Amino acid sequence: MSMKYYKLFDLLTRKGMKKTDLLNNKIISSPTLAKLSKGETVTTEVLSNICEALNCQPGDIMEYIPSHTSTTQ
Repeated sequence: MSMKYYKLFDLLTRKGMKKTDLLNNKIISSPTLAKLSKGETVTTEVLSNICEALNCQPGDIMEYIPSHTSTTQ
């Protein structure tokens, strides 16, 4: 399983913001920004803080990418 946060970075661009704005506004920490950039797991609290700050929904900032395809019949 893998989460991708490219939607977050696209949303920031559309809002005229940079990743560092999340840090400067104390929305997330530097290690958390590094995790997001690498597509690593973050807490739901972090996602909630981002959504509150950007006035968006979780689906607006992330996407689930399955690591493999299941062939259930």
